[in-house]
Amino acid sequence: MQSEARRWILHLDMDAFFASVEQMDRPELKGRPVIIGGAERGVVSTASYEARKFGVHSAMPMFRAKKLCPQGVFLRGRMARYQEKSREVMLLLEKFSPLVEQASVDEAYLDATGLERVFGSALDMARQLQAEVYAQSGLSCSIGLAPVKFLAKIASDMQKPGGLTVISHAEVPAFLERLPVGKIPGVGPQMLKNLELLGIRRAADVQRYPEDFWQARLGKAGGALFDRARGIDPRPVEPYTEAKSESAENTFARDISTVPELSVWLLRQSERVGRSLRARGLFGRTITLKLKYNDFSQKTRSRTLKRPTNLTRTIYETALELLGEARLERPLRLIGVGVSRFERSGRQLSLLPDPEEEAAGREAALDAALDALRGKFGSRSVIRGKLFADKEEKA
Repeated sequence: MQSEARRWILHLDMDAFFASVEQMDRPELKGRPVIIGGAERGVVSTASYEARKFGVHSAMPMFRAKKLCPQGVFLRGRMARYQEKSREVMLLLEKFSPLVEQASVDEAYLDATGLERVFGSALDMARQLQAEVYAQSGLSCSIGLAPVKFLAKIASDMQKPGGLTVISHAEVPAFLERLPVGKIPGVGPQMLKNLELLGIRRAADVQRYPEDFWQARLGKAGGALFDRARGIDPRPVEPYTEAKSESAENTFARDISTVPELSVWLLRQSERVGRSLRARGLFGRTITLKLKYNDFSQKTRSRTLKRPTNLTRTIYETALELLGEARLERPLRLIGVGVSRFERSGRQLSLLPDPEEEAAGREAALDAALDALRGKFGSRSVIRGKLFADKEEKA
C-alpha cells in the first residue's frame, strides 16, 4: 500500500448517461429500454438499465441489440446535449475540490484529501456530492471512494445505479485478495488469457512472481500490473491533460470497397480533424488511418511527417496515400483518420524562399476562411468541391 494513509480519491460515474439524459428530457421514455447508438451497422454507446436486463450493453453491434431487445427505443443520440449536461456536472465538482480530472464525458476523478474541515469525512463529502449532482442535473451517479485511482474506479462500478462504495485503507489488502485480476484497468482480453495460463485469477495472485518477472514478460504494463496488485497507483488527480490525439471515424450503413467512395469519407473526416486542431492551435506529426473490414478485423497504418500540420489537405492526402498502400483485402465497414504527436507550432523558419511553406500558407489561409464561414453559418454551409457529388449523404 502507498504511504499516504489519509489519501482519498473519488471516482464519479454517471449512470447510463446518454440514455438517462434522454429519459429526463422525454418523460415518456422513463421505465422503457432506451438504446443509444449509431445506425444498423454501428454499435451501442449507452443502454438504459431497463435495456441491460435484456443483455444489451455498450460496444455491442446495433443489429445484435435489436435482436435481444426488439421493443427497445433506439436513438441516434444528441452529443451536444450530452456535453451540455456533462459541463453542468463538471462545474459542480469544482465546488467540492480544486483537483478535478475529467476522464470522459460521463466520468471524473476528484481528490478528496484533506477536506474534512469543509465537508466532514470523505464519505460525508461523497454523499453530499452525489445528492448535489442529482439536485442540480436531475441525473443519478455512482461514486467510488478509495485511497488510489484505480480502486476508486472499480468501486464506482460495484453498486450501480446510484451506488456509493468505499474501500478504506484498511480494507485494501482483503479487497485485492478477492478482486478478479481482469477487473484491474489495463488488463485486456489477451493479457487476461496469458495470466490465466499462469494460474493468476485474483489480483493478489500476481505477487507470486517478482516484479522483474512481470517487467520481462509484459514490459511497462507488467510493472503497472505488479503495483496495482499491491494497491499501488501513484497517479495524481490532474485537473487538465492535453489530448494526445484527434480523430474521426465512421461506420458505414453498407460495406464499401471502392477507393473513390472511401476518399469522400476521408476528406470529411480530415476536415473535422483539421478544424478541431486549428481551433486548439495544435499541429500533429503523425497521421493514422484506421480500417475495419466486414469480418470485424482491424488494421491501422501511420506516417510521420517532416513538418507538423493541421492542414486539411495534408491530413487528407496522407490518409489517402496510406489507403492506397493498405491494399484492401475485403470490403470495409469503418474508416477513420487521426492525428497525433502534437506540437504548438507548425512553422520551420528558413532564410530562403520555400515553395512548400508558401503552398502551406495558401492552404492555411483557405482553411481559416472555411473555418470562419462554418463557424458563422454551420458546418454544412460550405462544402469542398470533391464533396458536392455526395453532399446528401451525412458523415
